[in-house]
Amino acid sequence: EVQLVESGGGLVQPGGSLRLSCAASGFTFSSYAMSWVRQAPGKGLEWVSAINSGGGSTSYADSVKGRFTISRDNAKNTLYLQMNSLKPEDTAVYYCAKYRSSWYQGYLEVWGQGTLVTVSS
Repeated sequence: EVQLVESGGGLVQPGGSLRLSCAASGFTFSSYAMSWVRQAPGKGLEWVSAINSGGGSTSYADSVKGRFTISRDNAKNTLYLQMNSLKPEDTAVYYCAKYRSSWYQGYLEVWGQGTLVTVSS
């Protein structure tokens, strides 16, 4: 069974940092591009970042560029999102998701259950 399990969310003050993790199982993690997507309270889904299968290429939404860093450890089947200089508008449920190919194109076919990040003083 293909599974994605996020962790690392929590309450953080504005300007603080958090690192999210996503543990993957049930598929060959190193063969697929991955992404982070978020949903703020009462709003729609917002794509945040993506990384190709090998980790050598990444992409970011303008809203997080320069503050967030996506990475992966294919030996550990784990995806990460390092979030720095957090703002209240970053408050959301963060989901990791799997693409259907090694490149971040097309739709996201498998999603985790999400982890809540709250940025507040």
